[in-house]
Amino acid sequence: MPSQVIANVIRGETVESVHRGHVIILGGDGEIIFSLGNPKTVTYFRSAAKPLQAIPFVASGAADEYGFSEEEIALACASHSGEQRHVRVAELMLERIGLTEAHLRCGAHLPFYEKEAERMQRANEYPTQLHNNCSGKHAAMLATAKFTGADIASYDSSANPVQQEILRVLSIFSEVPEDKIGIGIDGCAAPNFAMPLAAMAKSFLSLISPPEHLGSQLRDAAARVVSAMSKNPELIGGTERLDSMLMHAAEGRIISKVGAEGVWLCGLLPGEKYPKGVAIALKVEDGDDRRARPVAAAAILKNLGVIAADALPDLSPMPIKNRRGDRVGRVEPCMSGF
Repeated sequence: MPSQVIANVIRGETVESVHRGHVIILGGDGEIIFSLGNPKTVTYFRSAAKPLQAIPFVASGAADEYGFSEEEIALACASHSGEQRHVRVAELMLERIGLTEAHLRCGAHLPFYEKEAERMQRANEYPTQLHNNCSGKHAAMLATAKFTGADIASYDSSANPVQQEILRVLSIFSEVPEDKIGIGIDGCAAPNFAMPLAAMAKSFLSLISPPEHLGSQLRDAAARVVSAMSKNPELIGGTERLDSMLMHAAEGRIISKVGAEGVWLCGLLPGEKYPKGVAIALKVEDGDDRRARPVAAAAILKNLGVIAADALPDLSPMPIKNRRGDRVGRVEPCMSGF
């Protein structure tokens, strides 16, 4: 199946552009609730893999050995916006393991939160690696390396035992053999993983409702990661970030994780309506992160009854404004059959 239109960009009442993509929604027993496009499409997790990359950090005992808090576990799963709170939590994570920002290998960039980036530029402050949206993930990888005796100088190498264990966990949770998982390098210089979109959804289903065959160690680690994320939505993204907005709107009933190039994974936690949970995987074909993804994500959660129909009014549909701020169009979801 080819990709399908998931969002229309409308100026006035004329469709000016379209965004195509793929969607799959799995029920708690792995049954397909809804699909659009081709769920067998292979793409990279990008940052949507972070909750799974954090599993070895918890399961190995590193998080407990160094006394990491639930907030710090949440930041290990985050694509944070570099706000002062995020930077401080990342700094505390490194302090707990006796390392510094210099040990990180993720690179530096200005905060995603524009107001903080502007403040820093006015104050002639330069960003550090702590501002990198992946600094929490990298701090957790360093902690795992130090605790398990792996080389901390090469913790980001595919050959390092930390990355090998992450690959093993990805394989277990997604049910894709390790040798069938594509390996590439992410924007933060750590390995990243390519697999079918349907397998990504399966990995999140295993995360929110781990099956017995995972064993108690992985099941307990998954529960702690999910708890940390659901209780700390502002750490997973930040001000004006999609993950935080969706998780706040859902009032603790989901974990949401975006990835670059238009990827979004979401787990609806087990509850009365969905006793075994629901997993969602979305890939915007053209890699759009700012128009199609938020509009489609909000529409999916509204259709599933997870967030109120009138919630997030600026996301679904999303207003298009001109330079004066006048509303001149909209981006609206277009998912036939849903």
